[in-house]
This record gives sequence, C-alpha cells and structure tokens, in this order.
Amino acid sequence: MYLGAKKMAFLGLLLAISVVLVILSGVFEFNTIFLLAGASFCIGIAIRECGIRLGLGFFIGSSILSFFMASNKFYCITFSAMGLYILINEFAWEKLSKIRNRNLILWVIKYSIFNIIYLPSVIIMPHLFYQGTIRREIWALVILGGQIALFIFDKAYDYFQTYVWGKFRRRFHIFN
Repeated sequence: MYLGAKKMAFLGLLLAISVVLVILSGVFEFNTIFLLAGASFCIGIAIRECGIRLGLGFFIGSSILSFFMASNKFYCITFSAMGLYILINEFAWEKLSKIRNRNLILWVIKYSIFNIIYLPSVIIMPHLFYQGTIRREIWALVILGGQIALFIFDKAYDYFQTYVWGKFRRRFHIFN
C-alpha cells in the first residue's frame, strides 16, 4: 500500500512538471523544442520507475492534461508524438532485453516508429515544417532533417536517463 501511494505521489509530481514544461514551451517560444523534449523525458522517467503500464497511463494523462492546459495545441501534438516515441522505445527495449544483438534491432525499430509518426505529418501538413514553396529538394531536406533530429533527440534522451536522472535518482533515493 505504501509503495503504491509513493508511486502515485511521484507520478503526480512528475505529471505536474511535464505539463508545466509544455505550458512554458508556449511562453518561451525560443526554447520550444527543448522544453517539449524535457516534458517528454518525464514519460521515460515514469516508465523506468513505475513500469510500462503506469508509464502508458502517465503518457495518456499528460497528453490530455497538457491539451487542456496549454494554449498552443500544436505543441501538445508535438509533445504527444515525442512521448509516444519514448513510450514505444522503452517498450521495445524491455521486450528485446533477452536478445543478444538488440542494438541494431532497436535502431531499426526506432527509425521505423519515428518515420511512421513523422512522414505522414510531413506529407499531410508540409507547411508546418517549411513555409515557402515546397520543391523536391526541400522535401528531401525536411525528411533528412527529421532523421538527424531523431538521432540528436535519442542521444539526448539516453544521456538524460543515464547521467542526469541516474544521478538525481541515486542522490535522493526515490524508490530505494
């Protein structure tokens, strides 16, 4: 009972931090992607600390609450897409834990998931990514830029989970 209450309180505080970061992304326009990425990293923390089931609930709750609280709904969609990527990434990592060469398989899954989310967005709403006249070269740059952004986002997420959250977790003994 105590552990359930502790997890619930932790997830509630983490949810508040996540939603505040989404709201701040609309206030500080120059740091939008950074703040949205930080908010989506909270989903990864919830998954790693409380499991996939509670992490899925956290993802759904944070997406809905940020949609109601944030003024810019496009940022909520971006946050939800980043969070969905992290959710599926963590799920794949957990399911592939017993496979010997899982890094290659995991990267294939990561890029597949990203492109399933990203490419329809580029095709359906191209003016969200580029405001001018869209030619083939621009399409190629937008798609290539997305792949590079995924690589940077994934490395930042791994760094955050390993070094930042790892040190924070050990220092404050959250679930020990």
